[in-house]
Amino acid sequence: MTSMTVNGEPIHYKLDPETPLLWALRDASNLTGTKHGCDSGDCGACTVMVDGRAVLSCGISIAALEGSDIVTIEGLSANRLHPVQQAWAVEQVSQCGYCEPGFIMAIAALLKASPSPSAEAIDAIPNICRCGAYPRIRKAIARAAATAAPLVAATPKAEQSESERLSNGSSAQAQIPERSPSG
Repeated sequence: MTSMTVNGEPIHYKLDPETPLLWALRDASNLTGTKHGCDSGDCGACTVMVDGRAVLSCGISIAALEGSDIVTIEGLSANRLHPVQQAWAVEQVSQCGYCEPGFIMAIAALLKASPSPSAEAIDAIPNICRCGAYPRIRKAIARAAATAAPLVAATPKAEQSESERLSNGSSAQAQIPERSPSG
């Protein structure tokens, strides 16, 4: 049995320890906001936060996460009040919506690690939007960073230092180009 915390609740999975986190979340916990995209770690649709870092849930087993704290899109914020979720709506990023949960989780982890991320840090987000909403995604990141900045400034120093040590958590490199959907 593998134990971890998912969205603040202790979970004990009675699954094969090699089960990818993606399938434990979707099938055993009925948390279907985490999307199945490519199964190879290339698209980012399955991104969740593990101990504050963005992780592709299709590529990590539940055994590797024993004792970890997992946050999915369902647990990011009650009532969709997280700054990234609000910025996503204001900037009208949504198109087909399939990439949304993974992107939002990756951006939330990035902003937690770096409240004012550089262009290079934003480019390093490995998620893919097949609709090409990258200009609006960039605007949403800027808006969320501006909105979250006062929250970070109010964070006690010890917590802020912990946040600064966290990283995106992905080794995949992908560019979020500044281009329109047509190219």
